[in-house]
Amino acid sequence: MHKVVIPEKVVARVIKRQGRWNVHDDVPPNRTTFVVIDMQNYFMAPGQQVEIPAARDIVPNVNRLAQALRRAGGLVVWIRTVSNEDSFTNWSHFHDVLNTPERRARRAAALAENAFGSQLWPGLDVQPGDLVVRKTRYSAFIQGSSPLELELRKRGITAVWIGGTSTNTCCESTARDAMLLDFRTTMVSDANADHTDDEHNATLINFCINFGDVAATDDLVGRLQKVQAAE
Repeated sequence: MHKVVIPEKVVARVIKRQGRWNVHDDVPPNRTTFVVIDMQNYFMAPGQQVEIPAARDIVPNVNRLAQALRRAGGLVVWIRTVSNEDSFTNWSHFHDVLNTPERRARRAAALAENAFGSQLWPGLDVQPGDLVVRKTRYSAFIQGSSPLELELRKRGITAVWIGGTSTNTCCESTARDAMLLDFRTTMVSDANADHTDDEHNATLINFCINFGDVAATDDLVGRLQKVQAAE
C-alpha cells in the first residue's frame, strides 16, 4: 500500500484557508456515497496492460469502508470503465492521438463490455443494493461519460467519497468533477492506488489544497460509527 505523505506546510495551508483539516465531516451518511473507480481486472490482474499492483493492496480498505457506509445507510457505487463506440466517436482525441494503433486495439478489446478486463475484481464486496455504473472516459461525472450524476441526484446524495485506481487519472478526474458539480468531495488516502507513491501523494496534495478533503479509511469508518452511536 502507498506510504501517504502530506507535508505539514500543506496541512497548515489548508487549515489556514478553511479553519480545519476536514470540512466535509458533518454530512449525514444517508446523503453520502462511496464511489469506487475502476477496480476491475484490466487494472488489477497480474500481467494486464495497465496493471497497478497497489490496487490489489487497497481491496481490504475499500471493502471495509463500503460495508461501514452501507450499515450507516449510505450508497456504494462501483464504476467500470468500458470501451464502446461512444468512446471512439466522442473521445476520439484520446484514442487517435494519445495511443498507438496497437495499444488502442488492445485497450478496446480488453475493455469491451463482456471482456475479462472490464469485469470487477472478484475480491470486491459488491452487494445487491449497490450501484454498478459504466463510464467511457476518465471522469465518471463529465458529460457523456456515465449516468452517475443523475443516479446520485435522484437519491439525494450530497457528499462523495472517492476510492479506486488510478489515483491521479480516473479517481482524480472524477473527484475534481464531483467538487465542481457541488458535491462535497473526499479522496480516501488509503483506498486509492497508483503506480507510485509520488504520483499518489501528488494528487492528494493538490486535491486537499484546491478541491476537497483527504481522509483515511479509519477516519471515515470512525465518523460513521459515531453517528450510529448517537442515534
